[in-house]
Amino acid sequence: MALRIITADERQAEERGVKAAILGKPGMGKTWLLNTTCAVTTLFMDLEAGDLAVQGWRGASIRPRTWEECRDLALFLAGPNPALRDDQPYSAAQHARVVREYGDPARMDHYVTLFIDSITVAGRLCFQWCRGQPEAFAERTGKPDVRGAYGLHGREMIAWLTHLQHARGRNVIFVGILDEKLDDFNRRVFSLQIEGSKTSLELPGIVDEVLTLAEIKDQGGPLFRALVCQTLNPWGYPAKDRSGRLDLLEPPDLGRLFAKIRGTEAPSASAPALPAPLVTTATDTPNT
Repeated sequence: MALRIITADERQAEERGVKAAILGKPGMGKTWLLNTTCAVTTLFMDLEAGDLAVQGWRGASIRPRTWEECRDLALFLAGPNPALRDDQPYSAAQHARVVREYGDPARMDHYVTLFIDSITVAGRLCFQWCRGQPEAFAERTGKPDVRGAYGLHGREMIAWLTHLQHARGRNVIFVGILDEKLDDFNRRVFSLQIEGSKTSLELPGIVDEVLTLAEIKDQGGPLFRALVCQTLNPWGYPAKDRSGRLDLLEPPDLGRLFAKIRGTEAPSASAPALPAPLVTTATDTPNT
């Protein structure tokens, strides 16, 4: 079969979703960002059982408890990879199995945004599964082999993230906890909190956007929450913008962010350049 060439007009007319990793320290309000999405078209993958911060949000959620369920949901929502063998997790044969168990994938078509909270917990589920696989045991002695478990964990997580990245028509948001440490030169270093190092190192190359939700202080002004969106930022936060359309700081509003990345945001002279100051009340407390 001849390789099909996609013209510029076809490519520009395609529906393409935003794949983003949103990192932040505990309590910064990452889960709360779900309130800024469309409840009708957003599916909440609640891995942390931490939905207290969004108890008033009216959208649907799913609650996988095992790594096998996480893989099956990725396959169900993103479809099969035709390049894989039948025995591999994201193959056409495995997709047929998932369809038999879950039903017609078309009933999920109206969910255009998948909000995964959090990739940190997904990594723990994956590592727990990996520790029980043959690769996690020494071939000669049968004793646990931690290096084998971590190697399998890295491959599993990258395959899962890459498969969700190919759900072209959907927005996929990975929420993760941001760790802050001091290096040997007493400099602040930030990284994703997750088992192993492979996922943390390769995640920025997989997703389109890496955004850090942080407290920012203007000179002489109050603290406010903002999404740090550009790699070169004065705070050293992890950030990346593949679209080239985001400012250094953006308001913590995912609906507005999606529109700006796609270039469909309506201009507004009265819209503030930065989000409103962080105000904590009894009914609206940012949470992880």
